[in-house]
Amino acid sequence: MNSTPLWLSTLAEAARTMPVPAPMRPPAQGGRESAVLILFGESDRGPDLLLIQRRDGLRRHSGQPAFPGGRIEITDPSPEAAALREAEEETGAIPSGIEVVGRLPELYLSFSDFRVAPVLGWWREPSEVHAADTGEVAAVSRVAIADFANPANRVKVRYGDGPMWGPGFRVNDMLVWGFTGQIIDSLLVLGGWELPWRRRGLTDEFEATPQGLRPVG
Repeated sequence: MNSTPLWLSTLAEAARTMPVPAPMRPPAQGGRESAVLILFGESDRGPDLLLIQRRDGLRRHSGQPAFPGGRIEITDPSPEAAALREAEEETGAIPSGIEVVGRLPELYLSFSDFRVAPVLGWWREPSEVHAADTGEVAAVSRVAIADFANPANRVKVRYGDGPMWGPGFRVNDMLVWGFTGQIIDSLLVLGGWELPWRRRGLTDEFEATPQGLRPVG
């Protein structure tokens, strides 16, 4: 068995009280409770994260990469249990091989009215994963932290016509952005992995539209 590495324990402690951007702060009331699993593993390239690619044509977040997760059901005893259940249903990851190491502050997705509990996990005993829920999941991928940190893989995404920009990542034939991209960007900073990339002109820019992302310029 692989015990939780010190870097992840340190990251979990820092992430527990990380700042939450104003647009992602939950309202005082309302919102549907959900949970996602931010699952760290280890490969010959160092730490990695488990992501899913949602199928095209879904009512919410169609085609987008995301962390495994979904709505907290009445039968789930905790957000952690919900995150593990959803990860197993979507990717086949075996919960007994995953150690929960912490939780980020609750976040809010205004587009879908979800209050999200982001659960941090350590893949103590990695299992084979695949698109287990073929109705919602098109693909499953383990992405190295080194690829997320690589400035050549970074992009900026503008939301609507306003001045708000967010981080994105081109990794494993996916463009990761939005809620998932924002969390990964924050974790890169907290974990000390971030490399300089933010200067305009060095980073490709995209605009979020109802039809998806389109290049700016």
